[in-house]
Amino acid sequence: MKTSRRFLRLGALGAALALAMPACALAATPAGTPAAARFSVGGLQQGHSYDRFIVTYRPGSAERGNRAAVLQNVGTAIARSGLAKPVRTLNGQALPALGVNYRRKLAVGADLVQTTRKLSDAEAAVLMREIASDPAVRFVEPDVVMHAIGGMRTPAVRSAAARPAAFPQDPPSDSKYAQYQWDFFSATGGVNAPAAWRLADGDGVTVAVLDTGLTRNADIDYSLGDAGYDFLSGKDYSGRAADGRAAGGWDLGDWTAAGACGNGSPAEDSSWHGTHVAGTIAALTDNGVALAGIAGKAKVLPVRVLGHCGGPTSDIADAIVWAAGGHVDGVPDNPHPAQVINMSLGGGGYCYSDSLFATAIKQANDLGTSVVVAAGNDGSNTANYSPASCPGAIAVGATGIDGGKAEYSNFGTAVALAAPGGGICPDDNLPDPGTGMCSGGSPRDDGFVWSLVNSGATTPADDVGDGYVYFGGMAGTSQATPHVTATVALVLDAMRNAGMDAPTPAQVRQLLVDSVRKFPKVPSSSTPIGPGIVDAAAAIDLALGDDGGDQATTLSNGVALGNQYGAAGESLTFTLDVPAGARNLSLRSFGGMGDVSLYVGLGRAPDAASHDYQSVRLGNNETVVVRTPQAGTYYVRIVGEKRFSGVSVLGTYSP
Repeated sequence: MKTSRRFLRLGALGAALALAMPACALAATPAGTPAAARFSVGGLQQGHSYDRFIVTYRPGSAERGNRAAVLQNVGTAIARSGLAKPVRTLNGQALPALGVNYRRKLAVGADLVQTTRKLSDAEAAVLMREIASDPAVRFVEPDVVMHAIGGMRTPAVRSAAARPAAFPQDPPSDSKYAQYQWDFFSATGGVNAPAAWRLADGDGVTVAVLDTGLTRNADIDYSLGDAGYDFLSGKDYSGRAADGRAAGGWDLGDWTAAGACGNGSPAEDSSWHGTHVAGTIAALTDNGVALAGIAGKAKVLPVRVLGHCGGPTSDIADAIVWAAGGHVDGVPDNPHPAQVINMSLGGGGYCYSDSLFATAIKQANDLGTSVVVAAGNDGSNTANYSPASCPGAIAVGATGIDGGKAEYSNFGTAVALAAPGGGICPDDNLPDPGTGMCSGGSPRDDGFVWSLVNSGATTPADDVGDGYVYFGGMAGTSQATPHVTATVALVLDAMRNAGMDAPTPAQVRQLLVDSVRKFPKVPSSSTPIGPGIVDAAAAIDLALGDDGGDQATTLSNGVALGNQYGAAGESLTFTLDVPAGARNLSLRSFGGMGDVSLYVGLGRAPDAASHDYQSVRLGNNETVVVRTPQAGTYYVRIVGEKRFSGVSVLGTYSP
């Protein structure tokens, strides 16, 4: 394997928690806060300053469609607040009288305004309270910055040849799948992707990834890169020379210099976070190259909403509406509306039902688009984070390689279900950000969730042109979320193939929740992360009307069924009808790779604990012979002692 020429530089493995959510808000609103509140200070942080505010006016009010009326309304609030008077700071500096400028109308009908100077968190709270006191105002909130919710990255990028491997015998044939992608197939911590692939691959489904954008990579279909959009309207976030949005959903890099994102913020190389998320969803599967994706034939629509130091709420909300097929002023309509949106991002603050995020997600839901959101990495109640706590969002908590709650994962009743997010420490935690050490032992590679990245340190390198696929490990609820998003894509694909109507976003959420696999390690009742771990195959079965019982494949006398495959612990069931007077019944499995055991039951499905006959030799060559069989239906179950593929199953008898 070629050594990578670039590194994701964190210094020591745990030197800093990359891309973490803001940990302390000015006034985090507890769960159960009335949704009828008129303004929110939950997103404000002590010591930070604010100059952009989002005001939602009631339908029918004079301000709703009139920017002059908006400016007059906010100007009056400034006058009432006392902030309009010139003031002097403690060091004698004169601050001018506060004014306000109109920025733009947002997709959901709210207005974005900007004060002529930045306000402290306390001043911002005072101003919002005054604005909200007008009966024409439905809701006021600060335009706070959201961040990618990635907890930790590997210190070095791995690489693999971008040409197909020469051994496609073991589906999927992706060369690094078995070594790295435990989160797909592990019976303990995985999402049961191999069983789901028998029924769906995501073909025909568009998934919008609202993140840092996408980079070109030989192991993913990036054909919708130009069709995506960069919604970052400020040059400080986008890195472009001037303010304004731009066509294309490409990741230009999100690196930062020390102190650029606030006092004490570290210098960071670009994360390629959006590419990592997109790879888990839709890396090309069974192509003999590098890694697999859970929905390998889904189309990824990249929408850039995170750049240097994150991205504003106002830009992200517009992107939600646009990605779902809604209209955004100043942006061409989306020609590829997404059926599901992935948002591995967030920030502090309770999500009120009238807030910008809640309204944008509702609009997306109304357009038929499911919105899947990371719960957050602060080990806190998700109710105090947005957009994870928004009505209509499917919030995802994180588990580790052992299937238990990752210690960093946010929790609470707002979390719909869990998925593999990884954990670098033996206790599925993340290393201490100060020391880089684990409380339960040394860091380990196998706990990461591995997916695609770019080899560039700051700006994207030409990883397609150099003939290698680059991938890296990350851990966090950012990594858990795309597992659920991809499962939604598989469900939608399977239902369409079955001629079924597409489910509503509410039905999608319920399907996911009702089909989870129970936790191997049950989380504490005080830190719930839903009823279990997403199970891609079970979700499809439930969507197609399977009640979870055995689905048996019928055998014909003397006709072998080849190319049977499955994960360790997975089973396949077959039936053979044997008539009266038959002799020399033989039930066999043979060929292929791996190790299976074979169990037989007359008139009932057998298992290892209850059966009429068994064959449990090493390997795949198993045989049960019944010289004078009774008439009836014989059930044959093969169980993977190890991962198996290419196995044939045969039943024969003499009439």
